[in-house]
Amino acid sequence: MRYLFLMTMLTSFGLTMAQTNTEIYLFDLSKEKNKITLNNSKNISNNDGYDNQPSFFDDRYILFASTRNEQTDIAKYDMRYNTKSWLNYTDGGEYTPLKVPERNAISAVRLDKDGKQRLYRYMWSNGEYEELIKDLVVAYYTWYDENTIVSAIIEGENLNLYVTNIKSGESKKYDSNVGRSFHRIPNTNLVSFVSKSNTNEWQIKSLNPVTGAIRLLANTIQGIEDICWLDNKTILSGKENTLYKLTLKKDNNWKKVADLSINGITNITRLSTNTSGTKLLIAGDMSQNLTNVNNETDDTKSTNTTTTSLTEFETIVQKQLNAYNAKDVDAFMSSYSEDVKLFNYPNEILSEGKDQMRKDYISWFNRTPDLKATVKKRIVIGNKVIDEEQVTANGRIFNTVAIYEVVNGLINKVTFMQ
Repeated sequence: MRYLFLMTMLTSFGLTMAQTNTEIYLFDLSKEKNKITLNNSKNISNNDGYDNQPSFFDDRYILFASTRNEQTDIAKYDMRYNTKSWLNYTDGGEYTPLKVPERNAISAVRLDKDGKQRLYRYMWSNGEYEELIKDLVVAYYTWYDENTIVSAIIEGENLNLYVTNIKSGESKKYDSNVGRSFHRIPNTNLVSFVSKSNTNEWQIKSLNPVTGAIRLLANTIQGIEDICWLDNKTILSGKENTLYKLTLKKDNNWKKVADLSINGITNITRLSTNTSGTKLLIAGDMSQNLTNVNNETDDTKSTNTTTTSLTEFETIVQKQLNAYNAKDVDAFMSSYSEDVKLFNYPNEILSEGKDQMRKDYISWFNRTPDLKATVKKRIVIGNKVIDEEQVTANGRIFNTVAIYEVVNGLINKVTFMQ
């Protein structure tokens, strides 16, 4: 009963498992005087399913919520190498991943299969996690500093504004009926949120989490609650396929910046800028004829690439990892081809053929009662899945890299690096 109630509430607030086919685009952004220009667009999610809630971890990595195997997890995009990997492998679905200030860690709202919804912190190095706010159902949030979280808490049929000190565990309510968009305003001691108290006209307000002072900043675009800050005076927002901006104390109303229909975006849902204001992330619903296309505008050509095969490659690798941790040798070996070969990098052969591999792993499973492997990072390149793994065995913890090569739906080669 509790599970059904919570799922109904989440549907109302937009955090739902029945998601649309959204994609995430990365743009170079430039601003000269009062003109904003977007260039070099790139579809960085390129995934059949829900991809949303993007944010910048730093100048190299981007975080977002992404669906794989019918579950939403934290994806990590490396701008240096244009690759996507996964941070976590929990049974629950994660949403709104953000960098934890002053920590090499990520926070995210997790919805577990039993209906429990809480805010967790995940370590960047190994994906280990801990609950941050107990006894409150967090829907959306942002960080004010390394100890202070501003969030929308589900209470009854409303989202209410709370400030939580995770060090002391104290939470305090400051407003009712708020939206899902929370942002630290650059170069200030303020956090912005969207108030929906006036049902005819939603308002962008600021909160000082230390004093509790709330001020009105501007009205949103009619019916739109998703914004981000380019600097401490300029707000970006989108409606349908159009990006708008509003400069406080200068613009009387929202000004059009760009038509994003050329990128196939039909409805902008989330926005995020980096700290220097030179890059912009936009998540949005896509037109059907441009789904799973890596679009690049200006002087670049569009490249058609689907991710169906990548999903298949990753699925078979994850299947054997789950069986490995369960020490189920039959399920484990079902992921491998008859002529599978195992190597130590670069070319020292360890095992050849499925029969020999089965004997080796039966012995290994029997000799290792505490066996467990956790994926710290995963990269998919072509038919290769590269896992950085942390392995516990007989009281020891060690790290290894496994390069899996998949042919005709089965793993036919594994190379280990230690």
